[in-house]
Amino acid sequence: MKNILAILALSAPLLAGAQESAPRLQEDPRAARFRDVERGLFVGMEAGYMGFTDTPTEDPAKYPYAGKGGGAAGGLMVGLTLGMDFGNRLSMAVYGQGGNQKGSSSYGAFSLFAGGLDLRVALLGWTDRNDWERFYLYVHGRGGYAKSWPEGLFSTNDVVVQGGPGIEYFTRLRHFSVGLAADYVYATKAKASGYAVYPTVRYTF
Repeated sequence: MKNILAILALSAPLLAGAQESAPRLQEDPRAARFRDVERGLFVGMEAGYMGFTDTPTEDPAKYPYAGKGGGAAGGLMVGLTLGMDFGNRLSMAVYGQGGNQKGSSSYGAFSLFAGGLDLRVALLGWTDRNDWERFYLYVHGRGGYAKSWPEGLFSTNDVVVQGGPGIEYFTRLRHFSVGLAADYVYATKAKASGYAVYPTVRYTF
């Protein structure tokens, strides 16, 4: 018995030393070191077409040749967003957008610029073969203060609200996503309805 205890006592330091000198297992080079889809603070750009089905004249006395309205109008719209993701399905941003609208020849053209808040909720998401959600179907709504020039034609100070469905795909470049949105647009003071269709590009930090 004493011999066995003596052998165990002598072998214990040898076993401990062998454990310490054993080489560490290397990390699996296939293991992901970064997230495939970045979430957090983002900036975005939008560029597309916005149109109104009717363009009333706010001040007919100031613009007598415009009549009661200029009919349908449309033109290029561009916008910028700065926001934050709250998980995979919810995001909030501040936005600014603007563009020119061209009505009838007697009515002429006007500029419309707006800025405010945008809220987006992704309803559906599809995963890729690595089980990362990359493709989303979402709905969003936005609203804010708007200014129009020349003053008194279409409007001067207004509140523009818009919203609708969209799709977004997070590319394999990690930080970038691209998408397409289609909105219903309403200028509350001018009481004018419209629409907007625009591609989107987003960079997440």
